[in-house]
Amino acid sequence: MADVAREAGVNASTVSRAMDERHPFSRSATAARIKEVAQRIGYSPNPAAASLRRQSTRTIGVVVSRLSDGVMAILYEEIAEACRDHGLHALVAITHDEPAAEAVQGRLLLDRMVDGLVLATARLDSESDLVRELAARDIPYALALRTDGRGPASVGDDKLGGYLAARHLIDLGHRRIALIAGPPYASNPVGRMEGYRTALREAGITVDERLVRPSEFSMESGERVATELLSAMPAGERPTAVMTVNDNTAVGVLAAARRLGISIPGELSLVGYNDTPLAARLPIPLTSVRVPLREIGRGAVDILLRSIEGKPTASAVYAPTLIPRESSTPAP
Repeated sequence: MADVAREAGVNASTVSRAMDERHPFSRSATAARIKEVAQRIGYSPNPAAASLRRQSTRTIGVVVSRLSDGVMAILYEEIAEACRDHGLHALVAITHDEPAAEAVQGRLLLDRMVDGLVLATARLDSESDLVRELAARDIPYALALRTDGRGPASVGDDKLGGYLAARHLIDLGHRRIALIAGPPYASNPVGRMEGYRTALREAGITVDERLVRPSEFSMESGERVATELLSAMPAGERPTAVMTVNDNTAVGVLAAARRLGISIPGELSLVGYNDTPLAARLPIPLTSVRVPLREIGRGAVDILLRSIEGKPTASAVYAPTLIPRESSTPAP
């Protein structure tokens, strides 16, 4: 740094500000000249040394269930982009929704001296060992997409989303509406089911509990549960519409219906959730509830940064939007 300062005719602190992309000065003409000198003589800042000086690694850990799930992958990309905007780096770890793996992966990230964690793996059925440890060690964290009902979280309004999906089908004349509901340990499918029940109750429709089935978040689970649901009832008692916990599950329903010779949307309307890029590109474009993943990811980073800075934090809830497409039509 001293060599760059001497060559550029500035002091070392000016070089430091010029090389720090978080600093507005780094985008000035003087900074550009300093960077040219630095490149010419082969100087680049040492992040480890800077971290020791600041007592910060400028790194955030992100824990997700899996990256093969398009929603989790998109969420991580949004979190990483928000981190870049703040001059931070994001590291990701996956848990396959196993609580023991969450604790292990979280501790591995902490061993890398991250400044805090964003967790997209919150559960309702048990208190997380990792969250307990973070609280005991006073390590900042934020929850994203899912909540445990306790920690600061950035989430979609899942109750509203479930309500919008069910109301859409009710407005199309459907009365026998099935729900492939997702796992009961995750707050997002629980909220969506609550919205579904509210919409049916408001419309004077009694929920047939045979039509509400738990599942996982996968295509395989959606196909298995839909096959069981649609095979178990005679044609006259079958649902005329199905809501699913996510778009992956809806793809599984499409596969099951095709194998059973049930026409979508002729005999069975279908609504997914999340509005992933796949939804609009299926052979039968899928009606889905769009979740504002960009806002949720950025909201989680904002909560975490406020916590790191010692400022008060509050949960943020973002509204979803129903996107009607060809998979949902008036009841037969």
